[in-house]
Amino acid sequence: MPGPVQRWRRPLAAATVLLTAVAVGVVVWRHETPQRRVVAYFTRAVGVYPGSDVRVLGVRVGEVEKVVPQGRTVRVELRYDPTLRIPADAQALIVPPSVVSDRYVQLTPAFTGGSALDDGAEIPVGRTAAPMEIDDIYQALDEFNRALGPQGANADGALADLVATGRANLDGNGATLHDALDGLSRALTALSDGRGDLFATVANLQRLTTALAESDQQVRRFNQQLADVAEQLAGEKEELAAALRNLATALADVTDFVRRNRSALSTNVTALADVTGVLVRQQQAVIQILDVAPLAVSNLNLAYNPRSGTLDTRDNPLGPYDPASFVCSLIVDQLPLGEVPAKCSALAQTLQARKLPLTDQLRKLLKLPPGAPAAGGSPPGSISSPGAPIPAEAPGGLPPTTTSDPTLGGILRGRA
Repeated sequence: MPGPVQRWRRPLAAATVLLTAVAVGVVVWRHETPQRRVVAYFTRAVGVYPGSDVRVLGVRVGEVEKVVPQGRTVRVELRYDPTLRIPADAQALIVPPSVVSDRYVQLTPAFTGGSALDDGAEIPVGRTAAPMEIDDIYQALDEFNRALGPQGANADGALADLVATGRANLDGNGATLHDALDGLSRALTALSDGRGDLFATVANLQRLTTALAESDQQVRRFNQQLADVAEQLAGEKEELAAALRNLATALADVTDFVRRNRSALSTNVTALADVTGVLVRQQQAVIQILDVAPLAVSNLNLAYNPRSGTLDTRDNPLGPYDPASFVCSLIVDQLPLGEVPAKCSALAQTLQARKLPLTDQLRKLLKLPPGAPAAGGSPPGSISSPGAPIPAEAPGGLPPTTTSDPTLGGILRGRA
């Protein structure tokens, strides 16, 4: 029979094999996770090899799979983390960290939203860039030196002459050149300090041009009208020329007249100044005369009686009130209310009942507010309109109200 150690050895080996298989499966599964791929075309790919880094914002997200020359371009196949999203219009740049280290491919910019780059997409040459090599820089400098050398621009000594002329012009003009540069610096500083005003001027000019553009029809109409006026003036140029010639002759005559009558004109102007001064001082009186004179003349015309050759008038100093009302009003003004005769109170009540005008004193007897008309009656001082019915005679000998014409002609004609 197997011992205790042998009984436990077999299950332990089986468990070990099982765990190893699971670990290998996880590693294989993770290794075989599909990644996104993109193809970029460069004009050159110096220092880029399969296995070189693919980065976003300097962080490694993948690697270069293949670098294949194709005609004048280089096809570089890249792969990166499938969980990472790259903008659909991304660019591919070859970045040299230093002169001697390997280079990497940078995908830029970082994704911030919008459409993403599809799996297997291509980035054309127009969206890729490769750094300039040191040999290219040296070659460009060498070509520049050759262009300026004896076989180039200086073949006939033109460059040497330019340098000599420049030296001769600058010789002894260091202070002047310094002052010119200092003035230029001051001018630029002034422009910088006044950039707010400068920009405001430009902004206002832009608003003006915008307003002109929005008022294009009005501006066109104005220009058309101006053209019409110019055309009309051009058509009447003979008449305008004749008018100007006549005006010149008239001015000459006026000048001669003023010269010959200077003293008389001076005296007349002085007198006119006195008259205008009086008119200014009496301005209110002149205004009052101009306001009242037409009415006075009209009243005089209406008051004239051609039959008798007289000016007829009819005065009504009591207005709409009877003498008894005025007597009672005087009593109310002179005595306390308790000592006013009862007839005055009865008169006031009768006038109120008949809806006839009341003086303020009689209204005071009836404890009415001063100046308020009686209910349904006419206000104090009013005259009944023509054609109104004549009320019955009021107690106390009040005359009945008659039909009257309130105009001056109606007053002059008397009662109808």
